[in-house]
Amino acid sequence: MRIIKLIALSLAMMLSLNGIASAESTLNKILSSGVLKAGTTGDFPPFSKRDTATNEYEGFDIDVLKELAKDMDVEIEFVPTDWKTLVNGIVAGNYDITGSASIQAKRMKAAGYSDTYMSVVIKAFTTEDKISRFDGWDSINKAGVKTATTLGTTFETLSKNWFPNSDLTLIEAPARGYQEVLAGRSDVFITSNVEGSTLLSKYPNIREIPAAPRNPTPLAMLMPQADQVWINFVDHWVKIKKARGFFDELAKKHGL
Repeated sequence: MRIIKLIALSLAMMLSLNGIASAESTLNKILSSGVLKAGTTGDFPPFSKRDTATNEYEGFDIDVLKELAKDMDVEIEFVPTDWKTLVNGIVAGNYDITGSASIQAKRMKAAGYSDTYMSVVIKAFTTEDKISRFDGWDSINKAGVKTATTLGTTFETLSKNWFPNSDLTLIEAPARGYQEVLAGRSDVFITSNVEGSTLLSKYPNIREIPAAPRNPTPLAMLMPQADQVWINFVDHWVKIKKARGFFDELAKKHGL
């Protein structure tokens, strides 16, 4: 905890030497206001899930962001967002940081990233009554196969690139591709190995299509692109927490 505070203090002192940077830095704003605003979708278990009854969030990302706020000695405020506006929210200043997002060039054009702390791969899934139709990625990319994914997610781009011959349905959040498949309106959805494992344990009817995992991708938190002081602070924080086993312990807690 002391090391975290020393990092914040030293970076804040750097800011005080530059009036312009002081006015613009997210780190300075957070320390002054006493509030860290974090954007989260609430539809990405086990990373971020919103309880509709209480409107509270839980998950791996939620624990990470709460820990960051605690170490900064500030309050945490979760700001609802969705995947198609996730980057826009950072650019517009609606929140200071986000939960886990895959690192991709499209997002890097407008936003920055923290250091990564986890990687995922992509797998394909269907339901028990349809699993016999699929024996790999090529079996999905066919006319007559209905695929589904959520608008604005990484899975939208991948589905368009991998399955150009399929009939792709794009749906608005908070709906998800797997829900379309469970409802019988679509045949296949893709998601990370992490979420896939959660869905397999929750829905007995879901089956993993036998295909080699694709597209290994690191995860990180989105941040304002030009604010290197804030990015540096979070990067150092991630390094400290990784060295102390925080992310490993959290991954075990959430079954990752």
